[in-house]
Parts: sequence; structure tokens; C-alpha cells
Amino acid sequence: MEVLAKVLYNGRTVRDGGVKVCIEGDRISDIVADKSANTGYITPAFIDAHSHIGLDRQSEPMAEGETNDVTNQIQPLLDPLNSVYFDDSAFIDAVNWGVLYSCIVPGSGNVLGGKAVIIRNFARNRKTALIKYYGYKMALGFNPRLIESSEEWKGDRPNTRMGVYSLLESKFDSLLLKQQRAHLEKNKALLEDENNKKTELIHQEYELSFNPEDRALLELLNGSVVAKVHVHKIDDIYYLIGLAKKYNLKISAEHLCDVNDQQVFRDVADAGMQIVYGPLGSFDYKTELKNSSYKNAALLMQSGVKFGLMTDHPVVMSYCFRDQLKYFLINGMSKEKALSLVTLDNARILGMDNDLGTVEPGKLASFVVWNKDPFDLSSVPTMVCAEGKMLNINCILRQPVDYEYPCINV
Repeated sequence: MEVLAKVLYNGRTVRDGGVKVCIEGDRISDIVADKSANTGYITPAFIDAHSHIGLDRQSEPMAEGETNDVTNQIQPLLDPLNSVYFDDSAFIDAVNWGVLYSCIVPGSGNVLGGKAVIIRNFARNRKTALIKYYGYKMALGFNPRLIESSEEWKGDRPNTRMGVYSLLESKFDSLLLKQQRAHLEKNKALLEDENNKKTELIHQEYELSFNPEDRALLELLNGSVVAKVHVHKIDDIYYLIGLAKKYNLKISAEHLCDVNDQQVFRDVADAGMQIVYGPLGSFDYKTELKNSSYKNAALLMQSGVKFGLMTDHPVVMSYCFRDQLKYFLINGMSKEKALSLVTLDNARILGMDNDLGTVEPGKLASFVVWNKDPFDLSSVPTMVCAEGKMLNINCILRQPVDYEYPCINV
């Protein structure tokens, strides 16, 4: 299969003068110059690095939403994929506007709310949706101490940040002590096993010392997976920096919307943390966002740190993802760099850049063809290719359309 376009935004640079993208199976096999192409603009598929799509669903009462589980503060085993319904019409809208992939997470009502999962938005159902499990969702600040609906929330529910953070650190410390005791018992048993007859049994007993929740938390504590941490205010960010250092956590700092000091962004990056910024263009509905402003995007740019973007859908709807780029364009960011915030940069953050984020040979054939420059306010996708398959889309009118997206065989 071949796709022609006048201009290619490949995720790094822009190429004008006509191109032909050649596809074999689910991959891009080649990209060659083709001056016969005089219309169309190609971009990589958009990747949403932080979303609740399918959890809080369009046209359903909020009471039926499944973003937050209220039974406990610390629930690392929760899998948001188990609460997604793929008949949520938000998936159709997202795919129509080129947002083909999302990292979905539980809400921020719990200090540790469950797993982070990367999915295909164009899958018919969960059978072909899962790409990979990425890490765990954590939350600092106001949300995990919210008690105004206390009749709903169960388990330990501190009403202050000092209480929430103490609960979290106590859990971590208790587990590390448990691991230390189990390790000492194992070593003691190995020393007593002079003939090495019970070595395998001793190691099995050690492994069985930890339940599934322990194992999940130990993944965080040994730095083998990422904690995507909801955090807005500067003081909570500096607490997070100290927490990460204390427990050897691998952190992706998410939101940071209240930050109005570019040095804070630098300090986060210097601490080895990734940044997923946003969402931009939403209503600042709580006190901890009193310093939030779309103008803070300029400070983030001036800080010089690397970052990606989110929608936090439904806080900003997935199909409005592209709209957030304007806040960086008006502050002098190039089109190519702005586009990378929702393509290559997010792919790198999520560890998917070997397959996604750019349009180039060897990558998955997931890209969007626009009728005009994608930075033109009136431009719309005319074609969406998802891992080598063309999807039936319609961005303009609400009319009968076959929205049966093809399943992707993994």
C-alpha cells in the first residue's frame, strides 16, 4: 500500500515537495520523494500520555464512571483496563482526530490507585486493545485527602497531606522491613543448608513471603517500573523529589499545572524525573490550581526541560489534543517541535519510540493525513492509518458512518 502527500511532518522535521509512504503489513517500508503529490499533510499518530478515556464515559451519568475506586488509599493491583468500555463514543472522536494511543490510568483520589496501561484507541474491544503495562498511578496534593464525600470513601482516609504522605511512607517502610526480614531468614537458612539440598526450597519460601500487593509495591521500590504521579503545587513537587530519592523511585511527574516558576521545572528534570504536562485549556476547579494558567507554558519552554503532553481526558477531551499546541506556538516553538510533544516526545516517555512517534521506515504505519496544514484551525484528517490498516473516519458531520474499526492482531 502507498500513501501520497504534499508535506510530511515526520515527528522530528518537516519535508515538503511531495512524498510517498510505502507500507508492508503493519510497518512503513520506505518513504520516497514523489512530486506528483500536491495535496495532503502527514503527521504521526497522536499519543496521549495520560488519559481516563473509557473510564469516565461520554453520555453516561457521572455516577457510572469508574475512574476512582473508593475502597482503599493504596491499591496497586487495580487494572483500569478492567473498567474500560470500548463503546464509549470518546474513542470514535479520538480516532477521528488522530489520537490512536492512550496511556490510561486510575484517577487521583488515591495516593496509589493502580496500574498504568497503554492501549489502542482504535480497538473494537479489550481483546486487541492492550499494548503494555507501563507502571503505576500515584497522586499527591488535594485529591487523595478529599473527604467532602466521606460517606463514599472507605478505608483509611487522612484529611491532610501530612496524613496521606505518612500513610504512604509507612506502607513503604513496613514492606521494606518485611523484605529485609525475609532476606535475613533466607540467608540464615542457606548458611544452615551445608549440603545445598534445600536451596531451591529456601528460595521458594522467600518468594512466597510476599503477596501480590507486596510484589507490585516492590516493583516501584526497586525502580523497575515508573510511578506516574499526579502533582500540581510546588511544595508537593519538592516532597515528591525527596520521596523519589528516599525510596529509589522512578518518577514521571504528571500535570504540574500550578507551577509558575521555571526553576521548579528544571529541578524536576535534574532529579531525573520525566514530565507529562497539562492539560491546558481546562477549568481550574480547585484551590491548588490557583496559580494555574495557560501562560505557564512559556515558563515550561523557557526552562529548557524535555516534556510531553496529556489531555487528562475527560478534563480536556481527547479529540482536542492538538488544540493544546497553540500555547507553545504563540511562545515561539516551531511547528515541528510542537508536533513532537504529542508524538515522538510522548512515545519516548512511554518507551514506545522504537515503534511509534515518527513516520519513518521500520516504524508502525500509524499516521494521519490532513487536508491542510494540521496547524491550520480548519484542517481535518481525511485518512487515518492504524498499524497498516485504513480506518473509516468522519470528522465533519454527524451522519451514518461504519465505525467498525478493524481489530489489530498482536
